[in-house]
Amino acid sequence: QVQLVESGGGLVQAGGSLRLSCVQSGRTVSNYPMGWFRQAPGKEREFVAGISWSGGSTYYAEFGKGRFTISRDNAKNTVYLQMNSLKPEDTAVYSCASGKRYSSGRYADDYDYWGQGTQVTVSS
Repeated sequence: QVQLVESGGGLVQAGGSLRLSCVQSGRTVSNYPMGWFRQAPGKEREFVAGISWSGGSTYYAEFGKGRFTISRDNAKNTVYLQMNSLKPEDTAVYSCASGKRYSSGRYADDYDYWGQGTQVTVSS
């Protein structure tokens, strides 16, 4: 049973930073892409960022390019999302996702497990 547990969310002022973490249990992360998604109230879940199983390739939604950085530590079974220059429109529940083996991690369809999420609130 794959489980994903996120942490690091909270309340931050616009322009601030947060670092989200996600620990996976049930299987090692090393053979799977990992990613982050978010869902704001009244909106559909959207892809934020993805990282290949090796960490050699990363992918970002347009809104996150230049502000968000995804990284992974396979030895710790952990993936991170560093978010800088946060905006009120970044307010959402951010969920970690584990991808299908050998998929790229670039597309939403590459993922088959999601965590419960952590709330990120950016005040203006």
